[in-house]
This record gives sequence, structure tokens and C-alpha cells, in this order.
Amino acid sequence: MEPIIDAHGHLGDILYPHGGELIGRLGVEKEEVFDPASLAESRLHRDPLRLGKLVYRLLARQITRAERARNATATLENFARSLDEAQISHSVCLPIPPHVGFADLAEARERDPRIVPFTGVDYTRAEDGRFPDPSAALAADVAAGARGLKLHPIIQKIPLTSPETRAALEAFAPHGLPVLFHCGVSSYYLGAEREKEEPRYGAIHYAAELVRDVPGVRFIAGHSGLLQVDQVMKLLAPFPNVCVDTSFQSPERVRQLVGAFGAERVLFASDWPYGNRPPALAIVREACRGDRGLERRILFENAAELLGIDVAPS
Repeated sequence: MEPIIDAHGHLGDILYPHGGELIGRLGVEKEEVFDPASLAESRLHRDPLRLGKLVYRLLARQITRAERARNATATLENFARSLDEAQISHSVCLPIPPHVGFADLAEARERDPRIVPFTGVDYTRAEDGRFPDPSAALAADVAAGARGLKLHPIIQKIPLTSPETRAALEAFAPHGLPVLFHCGVSSYYLGAEREKEEPRYGAIHYAAELVRDVPGVRFIAGHSGLLQVDQVMKLLAPFPNVCVDTSFQSPERVRQLVGAFGAERVLFASDWPYGNRPPALAIVREACRGDRGLERRILFENAAELLGIDVAPS
């Protein structure tokens, strides 16, 4: 069986404090809610009439509520079952401090070695109003097995162009590991809790400025920008230090991404539990149209090279 690496997944409750406590819970099932994402997955995220942005605006509340229901299922038990069902050999797990941190993911990896943990930046740990030097903390996490860095400007409410982010990247760059950032405008909270997020920070121009100014770091644009995928291809593809992941993109979009970025810069991803793994795999396989070399590149070779994982077929 050939290995498969899912380049974008989550464990724990990434939206609320002490989210790591969810990881070890057993028997957690998804709340029964109307889930537009399930309908999109059944169509492999195809949008032939280009109505995605309109649908998102019309169903924003239902989509966000369904996303939150999926987020609440991010236990290790469910994560492992999902890997088993999709026959995936490894999955990146992304923290969002302060809710879920590297330590939570490292502990989970001790129980399931298929987990490839990333580290993150806790922007809330200011000292006297100043962002502390993150060098020591990031170095310690890398020494403990972190294989990359995750940035989520919307949930963390810090733009990719902020001085704090630049300081973190300067500290992380010497480790030679990739940085995956959320890319695309999206929302995660409802009602009064919307103050916990800053959706506009997902706009692609922030990402374009970041990757331009930090050419020595390999970046992964999460979700290829979601509904802003056209802007991602226009603004980010020219930068050779940028890869994209396939989560929430259709087979046709994946083929366009391969054309824009090259086969070596496209990574398979599901964004589990926000996305389910079987349809995410079906999208890549359909996009490759039987080209086994291209399929291997997207499903594991690119991620293995980027993350420094020695993965051989079993």
C-alpha cells in the first residue's frame, strides 16, 4: 500500500481555551445539524456556476454552525478512525494557540505515531505589553518533534504582516521547516462571539506581502485560499517558496492549481474534522485522471520532501 500524507488536519477544540482537553475524550459524535459542507463534499466541491460566494453569504450562519459541530468531534479516537477508514499513513496536526498547543499534539503523537505535529505562536503571552522573543519556545518544540509552524490570522486575530508574526518567522526560519498559514476569508463564531475573530485577515493580499518579504521560508497556503482561489493563483503562484493544499477545492480547481504552481507545489489535504478525508482523496484522484506519478506527488511525495518524512510504500 502506498503511503498518503494529509497535510492539513486538527485535533482538539481550536476555538476555545483548554481545547486540548477534547483530544482524549471517547465516544464523541457529531451534533445533528444541517451541514452544507456535506452537500458540497458529495459534489466534490464542484461549483460550475460559480455561486460559491453567494451561497456562503446566504448560508453563512448554517455553515458556521456546522463547522463548529465538526470542530467539536476532533478527538484522537475520531481522528484515528478517520485515518483508518481512508487508509492514510500520516497526517499533519495543526495547533492554534492558546487553545491547542504543540504540547497537546506531541502527547497525542505518543499514542498515534501517524500524527505529524506542528507548533504555533501564542500571541496572548505578552509581557508588559510586548511580544516576547519566541526563539527559545520554537526551538524547544522543534527539538521535541515539531515539523512546521502554523499561523491562523483569523482566529488568532493577528495579520500575517504584523511585527509579531515577522519576529516569529525570523526565529523559526533557521530550522528549515515549512510554515502553513490559513488562507482565505472565513468565519468560526456566531453572534456576540464574532469579536473573537477577524475574518478580513484571511484576505490574500496579506499572504502575498508575507511570502514576498520572507523568501527564505517555505510556505503552505492553507485551503488554496478557499473561495479566493483565483487570487491565490494570481498573487501567490509566482513565488517559488509557496505551496498550496487541496482542502475544499474541486478536481477542476486542483488541476488549475497544478497548472499554476506546478505538480511539486500541490499537497493533498482534508482539513479534518472540518473536511472529511474520503471526498478529499476522491478529489485528488479525479483531478489526476489516472496519472499515477502526479497522484503520488500530490498524495505524499511533496509533503514527505517538505516535512522531511521518510515514507516508503509498504
